[in-house]
Amino acid sequence: MKKRNIFILALVISSVLLTSFSFYFYQMFFGANILIEKPDTAIIIEYGDGFDEVRNKFYDANIINDPISFSFVSKTMGYQELVKPGLYYLRSGMSNIAAVRMLRAGDQQPVRITFNNVRLKSELAQKITDNTGIDPQAFEKLLSDDDFLADYGVNTENVMTLFLPNTYEVYWTIKAEELFAKMAEEHKKFWTADRVNKAKAIDLTPTEVSVLASIVQAESIKNEERPIIAGLYLNRLQRNIALQADPTLVFALGDFTIQRVLNEHKRVQSPYNTYLNRGLPPGPINLPSISSIDAVLNYESHDYIYMCAKEDFSGYHRFAKTLVQHNKNAALFQKALNDRRIFR
Repeated sequence: MKKRNIFILALVISSVLLTSFSFYFYQMFFGANILIEKPDTAIIIEYGDGFDEVRNKFYDANIINDPISFSFVSKTMGYQELVKPGLYYLRSGMSNIAAVRMLRAGDQQPVRITFNNVRLKSELAQKITDNTGIDPQAFEKLLSDDDFLADYGVNTENVMTLFLPNTYEVYWTIKAEELFAKMAEEHKKFWTADRVNKAKAIDLTPTEVSVLASIVQAESIKNEERPIIAGLYLNRLQRNIALQADPTLVFALGDFTIQRVLNEHKRVQSPYNTYLNRGLPPGPINLPSISSIDAVLNYESHDYIYMCAKEDFSGYHRFAKTLVQHNKNAALFQKALNDRRIFR
């Protein structure tokens, strides 16, 4: 009888222990261990991060509640040897097994990149690689590599015409070359047969349209004026008159604080000086927006060949067909600059 009681007691204890261990193991795998306050949290696993870095990063950011169970499940599922970089979204209430499956599969979420208001390659490289794992300097290096650019039909002067300011989705792990290729593909999609035919009608290539659009954009912040300005510069190109666009001088000088273009500025030796050189400069002076490009393609037909900012500093311009009228308009603006003591 005594042996029987001992057996029953041992059986009960074993059953309790088995149940406890089963419950504990179930909790380790299927219980909620991602206990973040927000509905989901983005976490970046960097190139070169090992499992210890990932676990510590999660724990330090209060993403995982129990690092021991997370480590055990990761070890059991082989994740410790399969860490993949990327940006991942972890949902609140996620179990260890669900989190590890996602991380092990490299099931990362796309990120958004946005770039606009760009003049220089360094600015583009910084903005376009934001939210990715790309080193901005690595991307800028591609923008200055003639051998690499030749495959895309551009050079170091006009490469910026490939990039259309917008918001795009990519993965954090995208490589610099892959991102460049994606932008080239977006550029190709943008230049539909209709746009290409409109460019041909004004005797310009898509690259030249973008170069002209960059000047048009720099000349006016008013979208409704840009087709007029585009028509003005097309008139000058067709009549072989130098563009004489002040923004190209500012770009050539590399001093974007200049508010008043002086005669001394017009003497700068640069292929971007459209006072000394006829035709378009070798590349854009900024990244023109899609609307600016379309303003060139859908330019307004007229006889204007001169323009000058209005003296009320409204951002609008006065347009003229003759030099006599232009000089009158320019005198009004020069006086307004003097009155405001803007001498540079």
